[in-house]
Amino acid sequence: MVDLYDALMATLRYDIRREPDGTWTVFDVFTGLPAIVAGHPSVDLPDMEYAEELAAILNADDLKQRLSHGRFPPEGSPD
Repeated sequence: MVDLYDALMATLRYDIRREPDGTWTVFDVFTGLPAIVAGHPSVDLPDMEYAEELAAILNADDLKQRLSHGRFPPEGSPD
């Protein structure tokens, strides 16, 4: 049986990727699109640490929302 922590970690919504120009993007793993933060796409980030911190904040917020609204696992993911 998979415990809740492992299941949550396997369905994190946001991740980071290094772009060809050396900048970083935080993106939605379900859509492939850049995450929108304060109305702006999270692209052209100057360093990996900043991108990782932003992704962690977005993932924490997303997990909190999904758990509080009973939306776990997310739609479209395997049970």
